[in-house]
Amino acid sequence: QVQLVESGGGLVQPGGSLRLSCAASGFTLGDYAIHWFRQAPGKEREGVSCDSSSDSTTHYKSSVKGRFTISRDNAKKTVSLQMNSLKTEDTAVYYCAARRGDCSWAVGLQDYWGQGTQVTVSS
Repeated sequence: QVQLVESGGGLVQPGGSLRLSCAASGFTLGDYAIHWFRQAPGKEREGVSCDSSSDSTTHYKSSVKGRFTISRDNAKKTVSLQMNSLKTEDTAVYYCAARRGDCSWAVGLQDYWGQGTQVTVSS
């Protein structure tokens, strides 16, 4: 059974940090590009970061570049998103998603999704 389980969300003050984790099971993590998406209330789900399986590259939404870092450990079957210098506009539910092959920001092209974890940035 394929599962992606996110953890690490919570409430943090502006300028703070959080580390999200995504635990994968039921498939070979190394064959998949792993994405982090987020969805704020009333907004569409958007891609935040991706770690490609095919060429070992990473990709970031422009507004998080330099603040967020994605990493994976295929042996431990986990993917992490280190989020620093958090802003109120980063508040959203964050989702881990897997796509066989290359990175894609298209929500409809993801093969598997996690249930999401809430991140709230507020003073």
